[in-house]
Amino acid sequence: MSKDPVHPFDLLSIDSLLTAEELEIRSWVRRFSEKEIKPNIREWFEKSSTPTKDLMHEFGKLGLFAMNNDGNDPIATNAVAYGLACMEFDAVDSAFRSCLSVQNSLVIYPILRYGSEEQKAEYLPGLISGEDVGAFGLTEADHGSDPSSMKTNVRKDGKDWILNGSKMWITNASIAKLFVVWVQADDGIAGFIVPSNLPGVSVQEIHGKLSMRASKTGVLTFEDVRLPGSARLPGASGLKAPLSCLTEARYGIIFGVMGAARDSIEVATKYALDRKQFDRELASFQLTQGKLAEMSASLLTGTLLAIHLGRMKQSAKITPEMISYGKFNNVKSALEISRQARTILGAAGITLDYSPLRHSNNLETVLTYEGTHEIHLLTIGRALTGIQAFK
Repeated sequence: MSKDPVHPFDLLSIDSLLTAEELEIRSWVRRFSEKEIKPNIREWFEKSSTPTKDLMHEFGKLGLFAMNNDGNDPIATNAVAYGLACMEFDAVDSAFRSCLSVQNSLVIYPILRYGSEEQKAEYLPGLISGEDVGAFGLTEADHGSDPSSMKTNVRKDGKDWILNGSKMWITNASIAKLFVVWVQADDGIAGFIVPSNLPGVSVQEIHGKLSMRASKTGVLTFEDVRLPGSARLPGASGLKAPLSCLTEARYGIIFGVMGAARDSIEVATKYALDRKQFDRELASFQLTQGKLAEMSASLLTGTLLAIHLGRMKQSAKITPEMISYGKFNNVKSALEISRQARTILGAAGITLDYSPLRHSNNLETVLTYEGTHEIHLLTIGRALTGIQAFK
């Protein structure tokens, strides 16, 4: 006997775990994404050309850059609602969750947490409104998983600082008004706010990407850039400061990738119900149903984990190890889901008419940024054994 199809989230009544406010926020972010982004994503991904700056302004109008803080304190008032927004953007394309995450967690957050009152007053209004775009400079060409070995540096020159070095794989680099840059100083690793229009600052966009093609990514180069003493983030001291920012960004990934996984399952399910082979629906075959069931189980497990971590974050009980566990588990699951969903689509799945392979390509980037899969694996191992397996 046939029954109406059930969405994976309905199998475990996921929505019953969310508040009315969270469901409302999810709905209006979904409506915006499906209206403004989804109809264009094929062209933007294919041509690697996206009106990112305009979209960031729209994100600001929607209040998305104030969701993970109250404008004065870098403590999330509703971390689950923010996570759901990340999920909805990722369901269209990871590039847009990345834009949201960079502005919120890697630019606004460090200024709120480590900046002076003058820096907050000068930079936060434009960033939160979306009128200004920021970028985060930590990774270098030769120093990814080991940022403590970074070469970018500053030296004192009277009351000023002189900045030299370069940063690579910087999201939104070419459209940013300012960069939060992490450097080697005489007293250790420090953070600086660097306006993009200063003499000696140059940006080169990275082309030829096979992943995150709808995201603008660049290289920053600093040649004897003179910064005033007020450019330094006074509360940031040592490597823990930039790592705390990455912890914030990784949280958004935990939710976000479940959006890419959800969309992959939805697309594969619809295709399997519509497509006929051997005079019957593809969805009627046991192997197809097995794939859909396994993918849905992984999706539900990852979504429940994300919601749990969101509640932990809201109660200020979350730890970096929990974040590592969430990113490790959910990115791995989402990547496996998107690949499996593509197999249900057959040859049609290698075209941009369908999203799973595009999601899979994007997730290859997510697997290695904001801490590689292996680094998070070893972070979990360190927590379980008490022994550091890497520097």
